[in-house]
Amino acid sequence: MDERRSDLKRIIMDTKTLPTLPGVITKLNSLSENDKASVQEMARIVASDQVLSARILRLANSPSYGFYRVSTISNAMILLGVNVVKSLALSSSIFEIMEKNSIGLWEHSLGVATAANITAKKLGIPEVEEIATAGLLHDIGKVIIGLKCTDEMLDIRHAIETDELYILEAERQILDTDHAEVGGWLAKSWYLPDKLSEPISFHHNLIKSDSHRVKAAVVHFADVLIKASAFGDSGDPYVPMIDPLAWEVLKLDEKLVEDIVAELEDKLIEVKNFSLEMQIADATEA
Repeated sequence: MDERRSDLKRIIMDTKTLPTLPGVITKLNSLSENDKASVQEMARIVASDQVLSARILRLANSPSYGFYRVSTISNAMILLGVNVVKSLALSSSIFEIMEKNSIGLWEHSLGVATAANITAKKLGIPEVEEIATAGLLHDIGKVIIGLKCTDEMLDIRHAIETDELYILEAERQILDTDHAEVGGWLAKSWYLPDKLSEPISFHHNLIKSDSHRVKAAVVHFADVLIKASAFGDSGDPYVPMIDPLAWEVLKLDEKLVEDIVAELEDKLIEVKNFSLEMQIADATEA
């Protein structure tokens, strides 16, 4: 079993076939590790790729972040932080694939980012933008499995339908791993900070999240809320229970959950409209 998982990890992490933007990303990575590098320098590198810049600005102005005033890349870096912009840059090409092949998963991801943003704000948790970004990226492993394991995906879908399994259970049954672990591998290969990679890796397994359990709990809670709202398509039609550890870590109660759900319902209409606008914009650019 371990051998199969290792083979899969090697295939998935074969960077030559991973959708990335090597030139811009390599420069951005080395600059973000340099304490003397300015936001303007980093912004200039991202801005050199016009399509990438357009996508980042559209995402930065999405309901998932709620700024509606991000007009330049340097502005986005100041408002969202370098880590968030770097993550949006890295995931840009993957979102493109997601939009073309699985609008449902793209909308689920946008919805989770929005629900994570609302939850973090409501609970007074800091670094709201990074939590929203972790929500946006939480299912990135599903996209990679879809790209790299096309035959197995048919078996996974079949197991979901015939055995009424959650996608997570079906992935483990067929692949000996799951989208959360694959997303974690990807986040590490992209040198994303732990505060983003942990919620991606452990949004289904909070007990394993050490340093950023609160962020992981917000993403887990947001994921369940969006599944319960039947917004987008996460790959299976079943709504899991909220992990008791999330209730405990986030100090949730029924009134808080009702408030978050009420705010989220209004926001999801905006998210749907934003998703349609983005698809139209991409079709126009293509």
